[in-house]
Amino acid sequence: MIYWEIFLAFFIPGIIGYGGGPATIPLIEYEVVHRYGWMSVEEFGEVLALGNALPGPIATKMAGYIGFEQAGILGASVGLFATIAPSLILMIILLGILLKFKDSPKVKLLSAVVRPTIAVLLGVMTFRFLQTSYVDNGWMQTVFLTVASYILLEKRKVHPAFVILGALIYGALFLG
Repeated sequence: MIYWEIFLAFFIPGIIGYGGGPATIPLIEYEVVHRYGWMSVEEFGEVLALGNALPGPIATKMAGYIGFEQAGILGASVGLFATIAPSLILMIILLGILLKFKDSPKVKLLSAVVRPTIAVLLGVMTFRFLQTSYVDNGWMQTVFLTVASYILLEKRKVHPAFVILGALIYGALFLG
């Protein structure tokens, strides 16, 4: 039964998460944290940070880790396959259709409508993480990390992996 749950937890976000990795993260969070209760929001945030720090697609690394935590190597394999299966299936089916209608105004409109939806999903996830950080670490730590991350990412153009690593070190030294 656990293998089926792992499969569904990563297949469903993969099949409905338009745009890949970042767009599926809030959907994966819902499945893993809220639906199956395999981890807390804090633990999910740590797995997400680790996934962001490592090279490659985020969702597959998260699926492998969470699948392994729940059911060992077979669980990791099921999670990884469930993450890539929707993209593989849809890519094969839709590539021919998309190439045929790539200049259609309806296809262009569809893409324009989906982008704000993804932005809202990412915004909701960010808000949840900020809420959790506020509750666990207080408003001063949350504001400091948020502002520091913004400055480093947007103003100084520091690579996200280094910002995440810095936040991990900061958390280990000052919040642990």
